[in-house]
Amino acid sequence: MTSTLFSPIHVGPLALANRIVVSPMCQYSADDGVPTAWHRQHLPMLATTGAGLVIAEATAVTPEGRITHGCTGIWGDAHEAGFASIVADMRAIAPAAKFGIQLAHAGRKASAQRPWEGGLPLKPDQHPWSTLAPSALPHAAGWHAPVELDAAGIARLAQDFAAAARRADRAGFDLVELHGAHAYLLHQFLSPISNKRTDAYGGSPEKRMRAPLEIAAALREAWPRAKALGARITGSDWIEGGLMVEDAVAFAARLKEAGYDYVCVSSGGQDGAKVALGPGYQVPFAERVRREAGISTMAVGLIVDPRLAEAIVREGRADTVALARGFLDDPRWAWRAAEALGAPPPVPVQYARSRPGLWPGAKLKAA
Repeated sequence: MTSTLFSPIHVGPLALANRIVVSPMCQYSADDGVPTAWHRQHLPMLATTGAGLVIAEATAVTPEGRITHGCTGIWGDAHEAGFASIVADMRAIAPAAKFGIQLAHAGRKASAQRPWEGGLPLKPDQHPWSTLAPSALPHAAGWHAPVELDAAGIARLAQDFAAAARRADRAGFDLVELHGAHAYLLHQFLSPISNKRTDAYGGSPEKRMRAPLEIAAALREAWPRAKALGARITGSDWIEGGLMVEDAVAFAARLKEAGYDYVCVSSGGQDGAKVALGPGYQVPFAERVRREAGISTMAVGLIVDPRLAEAIVREGRADTVALARGFLDDPRWAWRAAEALGAPPPVPVQYARSRPGLWPGAKLKAA
């Protein structure tokens, strides 16, 4: 039986060698937003995994859009040059793979400590900054009170996303993913949990979609049609009275109308979310969005078993699957998956001679 997971696919205009995606993973290791030596080893390592697409971490379009002091950004020349160098290296060592970047703004979840520092809001002696949100409501108890964005501020942010997209294009990325999930700024506008406005940008679902769609439109105009454009969206807030999968379907349909090629359907992120974790727990959201909005979908979230990944794409529940921690746990996940599914392992030619004797774990023989 031919593996669907290892069959090629087009995501919009972008041809992928297989349906496996390395999901964006924040590393909190940038220097004033500029990628560092950590990124110069981390991303090329992921490029050699055999995944058809590698997406760089959530990258802020403005300094105040970073989650932490260590988050990457793409608002200046040094950021663009840093990513351009990494993309060139990845393309040289993995010519069959494609490379994307996720553009983001953390909104009221910005100005936080790195996870290994505690992940709490920055203290006064840790150089915090003023945060932005649809409503002047902190993310959680003890968090900074954000400044409510006005219409002019939303318009400026739309242009910030557009400028970041142009920089990502010049840096050589094949794909841009707009981050509209995980309770960051666009999600904050979409969700009634965080958006309490009574003007044109709040209230009804249509009004709550207005700012994200304005930003999405500016990004679409700036990003080349010859390259792929998608968005990560929320399938559920996992909170009573919050966003549900029906909202994801509606938002995905509007993104499709705006010219987006795919959506990656995630969930959660708001304070108080009660997430029902389990293998493939977000796949039903992606499946319903795919069926009802008619847009290509990417499934993400605890997809570790190759047979589960194969079933998701073979059964048409999603078009691609994204793994994050799975690839950190086993950078050769795609090779092992191919062998389990009877497909040719996507091994770089430089490693091919060692594979029959040493993979997956044959004992070394004495000379």
